[in-house]
Amino acid sequence: MAVCYRHKDRETGVSCSNCGNPICPDCMTPTPVGMRCPECSKQRTQVRTLQNVHGQPQATYILIGICVLLWLGEYVSGGRGSAVFVDLSLFSGATDNGEPVGVATGEYWRLITGGFLHDPRWPFHLLFNMWALWVLGQMLEPVLGTVRFLGLYFASLLAGSLGALLLSSGNTPTVGASGAVFGLMAAAFVMQRARGIDPMQSGIGPVILLNLVITFVVPFISIGGHLGGLIGGGITALVLDRLGLSRRNLVAPVLICAAISAACVAGAIVVAAGKSLV
Repeated sequence: MAVCYRHKDRETGVSCSNCGNPICPDCMTPTPVGMRCPECSKQRTQVRTLQNVHGQPQATYILIGICVLLWLGEYVSGGRGSAVFVDLSLFSGATDNGEPVGVATGEYWRLITGGFLHDPRWPFHLLFNMWALWVLGQMLEPVLGTVRFLGLYFASLLAGSLGALLLSSGNTPTVGASGAVFGLMAAAFVMQRARGIDPMQSGIGPVILLNLVITFVVPFISIGGHLGGLIGGGITALVLDRLGLSRRNLVAPVLICAAISAACVAGAIVVAAGKSLV
């Protein structure tokens, strides 16, 4: 039997997982890759993660930056009465005189810009959404790649805008990245299940359930925006995953996300037109 390379009087059947030297119990250092000798255990092993394999989630950081800058613009220029809030928030309906307003008048940009605004009176609204976007972005963007991630994000955002118009009075402004964030949560759920991971064990399932409870319990939350984003993000992720497209193939994923986004925009325009007649 081999003897410890440091203690010649001790026999051992264990070797260092890195250098192969036989080591006795006193010389064994447990590591994630097996027992190592004292010298090898001091070496830092580079761990390859999704983040350092595919790069930093740059798009996630940019989306967060846009939301923060717009919130600051709202805050310093008059809050909900500022031009930023009035001109970019999502709403569609009719005035007391029956004149259409918002999306109903062709202001279709509100379907996107409303998802980048947050109520200037509630900074925690912004902080929670940005924290969720940061966590989910670090999880999904390195896996999907920036282009696919952005396609998923905007498909979820527009689905949330459609849902918000469907289940709101129309004249009440709706703002927040929650629709897109719910879409990313749904995408994480779909992708984990497709890879044999139990979303209820990983934590994403309970997080979705908790946020759905909050959605229906807490007043002034856009139920339609949350549900629309959740459904839109889940459908988009399911289609992308079922196709099994390689990361290098960007044409098909872009077309899929564009088609889902276009369907949401078309639906929102129809809903907005109907609300302007009420």
